[in-house]
Amino acid sequence: MKLARLFGIAATTLAVCTSAHALYTVANHGTWPKTWPAELEPLRKQARTLVGPQVAQSHYEIPFTTREQFEAVWPHILKVKSKGAPIILLRGPDSRLGKKIGAGVRIHCPPPESPNDKMPKEPLDSPNVRVRWMYKNFIELVVDEGGIVDLKRIPMPPDTPIVDERFTKDASPAAKTQ
Repeated sequence: MKLARLFGIAATTLAVCTSAHALYTVANHGTWPKTWPAELEPLRKQARTLVGPQVAQSHYEIPFTTREQFEAVWPHILKVKSKGAPIILLRGPDSRLGKKIGAGVRIHCPPPESPNDKMPKEPLDSPNVRVRWMYKNFIELVVDEGGIVDLKRIPMPPDTPIVDERFTKDASPAAKTQ
């Protein structure tokens, strides 16, 4: 009887984990558009692409292990951010999309637009910053304590909202950020 119960618990756990994992399609390389800056091409091998969870939104996660590499590509990463979209600062290490990264960026992109389903031109009216900007490219910047991402050494673009979630207790995607 105990063995059957243990098997039932294991099967249930497996079903729940499989369902949760299936929320995203994952590629262990960067699949961003070829139209993005050529300087990002060498980063494809170290990047990860997640598509989902409910709609086909692409999320490109690029970890960095050296300050020099990060600072060399930061201006080119900024080129893919939509005008007016925020940069959200997170404290590293961060594992919000499943894999822990100590320092790096996540570029969140809108789902593909179809002729029947046009995306809004303006940000949505939502107190959640990620929902508000879900139809634009925005950046999460994972700031480490080791100095790979040093905010004093990199330029922030003018007219860009900076949302600092490094010190908030609940900085989850569901957190309401003003």
